[in-house]
Amino acid sequence: MRLSDLPLRQPAYIDVIDWDLLSSSEGQRLREFGLCEGASVEALHHGGLLGRGPIACRVGRMTIAMRRAHAAAVTVRTGPQDMEA
Repeated sequence: MRLSDLPLRQPAYIDVIDWDLLSSSEGQRLREFGLCEGASVEALHHGGLLGRGPIACRVGRMTIAMRRAHAAAVTVRTGPQDMEA
């Protein structure tokens, strides 16, 4: 499941990040915020009109806002059933 599709307040772990979908500066910025495979993540709020704007996420213990297009580059797993897919 993509981070952009993760239901609010559902804990998950980052499985794969498609760095090719991001520019090098965008990728570097997300790495500095702690986005890496295995990190815990939780969608907290969908901003903008009809919830189609940026997404507020908790990554580890930090809360960040990220563009929806960036969140779509992040694949997450929500539990043990997704670990060996």
